[in-house]
Amino acid sequence: MRLTARFALMTALAATALTLSGCATLLDRHSVGNTAVPEPAKQIDLARYAGRWYELARYEQGFQKDCDGVTADYTLRGDGRIDVLNRCRKPDGKISDAKGKAKIVDTQTNAKLKVSFFGPFYGDYWVLDRADDYSWAIVGERSGRYLWILSREAAPPPERLAGLIARAGAMGYDTGYLRMTSQP
Repeated sequence: MRLTARFALMTALAATALTLSGCATLLDRHSVGNTAVPEPAKQIDLARYAGRWYELARYEQGFQKDCDGVTADYTLRGDGRIDVLNRCRKPDGKISDAKGKAKIVDTQTNAKLKVSFFGPFYGDYWVLDRADDYSWAIVGERSGRYLWILSREAAPPPERLAGLIARAGAMGYDTGYLRMTSQP
């Protein structure tokens, strides 16, 4: 093997090891004290869940790094799937869009979905709890690595946000890891 090819292979292996190490750290950080995420609490009426949601808080992830003004728009499709448009404002003021699709996994409750933003790769998206009037939702997935607190209002009353954070804590999430999302 030529020296340049060997160097390229070793560099690629080192980069892969660093990436996997970072993923393991992320997994450990958000799984502390959260070995069992609860099953979704309520059925979801997809027509009522559709529309715009404002992110109030989240577990910070690489794909949402430095994002504020985060919104998620869900649109029902005729084939039973859901179009997803996530939008955020970066520190430089630019808007970043991520378009995806979702499919229902648990048709009994409609609370467990799989969402994809990257071709054939899907991730779990569980609506763990929601208001009876669909004014807020707490979203996560089975491993406890992801958590989003969503609202139909960009700036709900502080006591509502505090109540939602407490509710996530009662579900076993370490709310100390929450990053509050600034909404314009």
